[in-house]
Amino acid sequence: MQEKQMMIPEYPHFETCESLAQKMEISKEGLSTEDVKKNLSIYGLNEIKEKKHNIFLLFLSQFKSPLVYVLLAAALLSLFLENIHEGILILIILLFNSFIGFWQELKALSSIRALRKLTESKTEVKRDGQLRTISSSELVPGDVILLSEGDIVPADIRLFDTNGFVIDESILTGESLPVEKDANLTLPKETLPYEMDNMALSGTTVTKGNAEGFVVFTGHETYLASISTKAEEESRETPLSKALEVFIRKHMFVVFILISITAVLSFFGGKEIVDIIYLVIALLVASVPEGLPIVITLVLTIGAMRLSVRKAYIRHLPSVETLGSTTVIASDKTGTITQGNLKVEEVFSLHDTFSYTVSSLANESEEGKGDPVDTALALWVGKRYEDIREKYPRVNLYPFDTKHRLMASSNMIEKEHKIFVKGAFESLKQFATSQDDLVTLQKEHDRLASHGLRVIALGMGEHTTDNIEKWEIEIVGLVGFIDPPKEGVLEAVHTAKKAGVKVMMVTGDNALTATAVAKSVNIYKEGDLVVTGKELNEMDDETLKEILPKVTVWARVLPEHKYRIVKALQQKGDIVAVTGDGVNDVPALRAADLGIAMGEGTDAAKSTANMVLADNNLSIIVEAIKQGRSIANNIRKTIYFLLTTSLDEVILITGAILMALPLPLYPIQILWINLVANSALDKTFPFLKDEEDVMKRAPSKLHEQFLDKVQLLRVLYVVMVISIGALFLYAWMLEHYTKESAISTLFTAFIIATWVNGLQSLKEHEPFFKNIKKSLQINPYIFYGIGIGIVLQLCAIYLLSDLFHTLPLNSGSLTIIAIMGLWVFTMIELRKWGEQFWKMR
Repeated sequence: MQEKQMMIPEYPHFETCESLAQKMEISKEGLSTEDVKKNLSIYGLNEIKEKKHNIFLLFLSQFKSPLVYVLLAAALLSLFLENIHEGILILIILLFNSFIGFWQELKALSSIRALRKLTESKTEVKRDGQLRTISSSELVPGDVILLSEGDIVPADIRLFDTNGFVIDESILTGESLPVEKDANLTLPKETLPYEMDNMALSGTTVTKGNAEGFVVFTGHETYLASISTKAEEESRETPLSKALEVFIRKHMFVVFILISITAVLSFFGGKEIVDIIYLVIALLVASVPEGLPIVITLVLTIGAMRLSVRKAYIRHLPSVETLGSTTVIASDKTGTITQGNLKVEEVFSLHDTFSYTVSSLANESEEGKGDPVDTALALWVGKRYEDIREKYPRVNLYPFDTKHRLMASSNMIEKEHKIFVKGAFESLKQFATSQDDLVTLQKEHDRLASHGLRVIALGMGEHTTDNIEKWEIEIVGLVGFIDPPKEGVLEAVHTAKKAGVKVMMVTGDNALTATAVAKSVNIYKEGDLVVTGKELNEMDDETLKEILPKVTVWARVLPEHKYRIVKALQQKGDIVAVTGDGVNDVPALRAADLGIAMGEGTDAAKSTANMVLADNNLSIIVEAIKQGRSIANNIRKTIYFLLTTSLDEVILITGAILMALPLPLYPIQILWINLVANSALDKTFPFLKDEEDVMKRAPSKLHEQFLDKVQLLRVLYVVMVISIGALFLYAWMLEHYTKESAISTLFTAFIIATWVNGLQSLKEHEPFFKNIKKSLQINPYIFYGIGIGIVLQLCAIYLLSDLFHTLPLNSGSLTIIAIMGLWVFTMIELRKWGEQFWKMR
């Protein structure tokens, strides 16, 4: 027989404690053992369960890519041709890349475990009318729980008794200041989680006071659990992965067409079937850019190492390039844009001396530690702080009172017993004896608040009673606090804007404070929109997409809001980088193209993110974007070089067949060109320096990142220059030399042409001779690569001549080789100068 389930109201914050207890059929004395067993069988343990993943299938999923399929085919073909070393190298590259992706997926899954740890603790409950300490996982709806300072709230709880109860909810809301709770409140149904002042939510931390309450939601029904379900969402493909997949598809489509044409023409030209198969295999292996994965891995690794020097640690290598594609940074306020510490920004005093005295005595800060407001006031008072506290000894301390929103200290001033109070102006003015000053104080309070400052009032009076309701005080001043921006943030925002990257502030703080901070660092300017979580709740997706370009500040947002903002930006085509440090940030970090966690943040945030910052500063993120763009440029140049050197051989062979010429290269020579000419140079491309200031241009579109129309035309131009030049020389040599001599000379000439193309590939826009010094210094390692290549080619010519069908070089051969190299260099240089003059028009 199925147990009858208790009725839990959907909106417990909307219920009075009495009506909630009546509906759930519970009392403040707690559940009976029998009720606990029944509820445990219905609702299960109070824990966030992980989604089960098949590790083997997770590993196999890393091989789902067109590039992987092509490389796997190339590896098998290489092994079939007994080119063992090349085949094994390709397989090692494949396994290495797959293990990187597999490791990243495993680390992402650990974010759920990190979320679970937040609610694993011992907790005190009332059961059978007695106090008991149980594991938090054994909590069930209906339990009466006791919470005190330092406790982590283990479930969603409707409070029924609070005593100076204050909770730090930053882990859920991002709001840096603790929140006062009042059990006597009843709130509207549509109340947002950060406004639930009669509830304690799972995962938050008690900072002051104590409370009792009814457990209403446990396990997967808690607000924290709703965050964890979004954390299980699959990670988006990186822009690098997408762009490379597009590139490989296009490249292999063209290659297969060309090779098919070559095979058909060879067949009708009377070539043997075995020779045609061998030729096709050689061309296929030569045309597959199998060096690309290892070069990209090197580029990303070197980029990650450079970022680590700036204390930005990459957890997923492809994310390094994602930085370069970023179009929007959705940044937290506290700790990333601001210092995360309150500072006294402005003071309005009716009496300066008394303002300093109240700030020192109604204060619990010790040696620079304590409540943020207390610490900021102590710093403002300065050296006099300790002197004042020693001079006027404390008699009583009145901790923060949630009802009256104030704290106080009674001290002996000479022989008089005085009370010193600080708290909300709205509260203190109810106890004010001097009504004449209230108009002035109200005006100043509103002025400070309108500037985004957090305002408190300072007051003092005669101590006549411990009953707060009967205090009479004189308000002596108002203090406005701000969390000041970090050094370098203003410049970082300017650099980001110049680079076409939009910076948004996404915070749990109130709109006025957020706007003031955003304005101070140039994120917000007049005419921009500031949207709150409440306003976002009332918007449909179409309205959200319409306003997105105008919004620079999102205030009082919840995890689901931040997640929705990221998704909306992505649907618009933006590449989004999101910063975060709390559990509240996990869904957005997971959904973002680039999740950036703070080094001092929670394990849940760090295990979800792609990058972790040891130095929580927006300027580091902007610097990382610059590094990402440099990496993207290096990958673009690598692809350009490898593409031109893989297609030119296919065009050369196809052209020779169309011209009814003997095959200009033997299959073994094609494979050797691929190894010596390409591999000797492409491994040096990760060390390329920037050709220009990469932050002076807007981010590239995803589909144009590595192969836009301009780049494609450049590739075709170089391919035709090399292949037509080689065909012309080959045809000429066949008339003046023997076939073997012509093939041998063309073999080396083609390699030299590839190296010349490699030198010209180092600078995409600027001609080689425009700045020779830069041309020689932009990548000095390429000359080592050419040096190694020369040694290997000489070995092929003089030591392995039978294997490679080569003849010793003579003066005629050297002249033709030099002509080929000069032809390729000159034609590429002319193209670059032509582009320069075209831009200057």
